[in-house]
Amino acid sequence: MHSVIPKDPYMLFSYINMKLRDTYSSLDDLCDDMHVNKENLCDQLAKAGFQYSKELNKFW
Repeated sequence: MHSVIPKDPYMLFSYINMKLRDTYSSLDDLCDDMHVNKENLCDQLAKAGFQYSKELNKFW
């Protein structure tokens, strides 16, 4: 069973970056493994002012 992803954008930002840092080598790997829609995730975080950096493998 997969973890429940936080709804709050700032908690989501922290949670996703932790997963990217500790477990996944890319956002694609995270989304595939956790069954998360990448476009929706990026849109949700973009609304809070965050963008994904492929080079850094994190949202900033």
